Amino acid sequence: MHPERSNADIERIADKAAQGHRISPGEAAELWERAPLALLGKVATVIRENRNGDKVYYNRNFHIEPTNICLFRCRFCSYRREEGEEGAWNMGLDEIERTACSYAGSGVTEVHIVGGVHPDHDLEFYAEMIRRVKTALPRATVKAFTAIELAYMTGRSGLSLTEGLRLLRDAGMEAIPGGGAEIFDEDVRRRICPEKGSTLQWLEVHEAAHGLGIPTNATMLYGHVENIGHRIDHLERLRRLQDRTGGFNAFIPLKFRSRGNDMEGCGEVSITEDLRTLAMSRIYLDNFPHIKAYWPMYGKTTTELALSFGADDIDGTIDDTTKIYSMAGAGDINPAMTVGDIEKLAAVAGYRAVERDTFYNEVVR
Repeated sequence: MHPERSNADIERIADKAAQGHRISPGEAAELWERAPLALLGKVATVIRENRNGDKVYYNRNFHIEPTNICLFRCRFCSYRREEGEEGAWNMGLDEIERTACSYAGSGVTEVHIVGGVHPDHDLEFYAEMIRRVKTALPRATVKAFTAIELAYMTGRSGLSLTEGLRLLRDAGMEAIPGGGAEIFDEDVRRRICPEKGSTLQWLEVHEAAHGLGIPTNATMLYGHVENIGHRIDHLERLRRLQDRTGGFNAFIPLKFRSRGNDMEGCGEVSITEDLRTLAMSRIYLDNFPHIKAYWPMYGKTTTELALSFGADDIDGTIDDTTKIYSMAGAGDINPAMTVGDIEKLAAVAGYRAVERDTFYNEVVR
């Protein structure tokens, strides 16, 4: 391709996206592979500010990770342990309830519950877990369980997916996080998580949740053995589902962290690639309201940069309650930020921190 024509094509695609028009997978590949980083940041920022102005959303949240004992052996996972292995844990319902009670009066608006797929925990165990957390923190939203966890516990119960989700919703589950998506390409999935639930299963869980009025998030694990085409295919499948349901709140690109897992040899992609991925996520997912830069995974410095590459949300205060990324070598070993920390981070990037609830309603205190 002639270089001058090539540059003109890149500018044309960038202008198209900046004006709010949908780009195709082929156009996305052109931008992702060949556009200057500064141009991607400029376009993503235009789209982000048209949608969300100068706001950087955050919430007051904490995580409960009931267990890291898991049926599946994903090659990228640094979190999983066998029962009885050093570093394994399995919280009982009383311990989970005590954890929730410890946050009474703290002002938290969300409890985020995810963990390993424990072979002995059934649907009623998880329903009771939610009930106890809601009793302890009636004003907080319970956002719970990845699609992989939900598919397993529902299938084990003998209920249909919709019946299982309805039971959990009635127990107090009000939203679903986006984990477990990894990469949708089936060949890549066989290489990195062959035992895990399928792409179809993940999409079916989220579509069923949307049908019940349960909003969800979506993720993509990038920076391992996949290529740009696989990432675009992943985003395209999400965009199509969102066209049908409108049930996704946010998309969270998750960087593969290499420490302590079977894929250490892959290394990690650069911060530049992180920023390109964030920007392209904002550009391609034209029907997603929010793009989240998950700060415990990126670290605070990259998260600050991410706000100039399409991200309008950075998650929450966390309070050192998640180990999933710290166990894989992410920068923040004890992830926690105060509201003041978040406000400063947003201000340095030229934006304004706005507290939200799980559903992106602004919280006024």
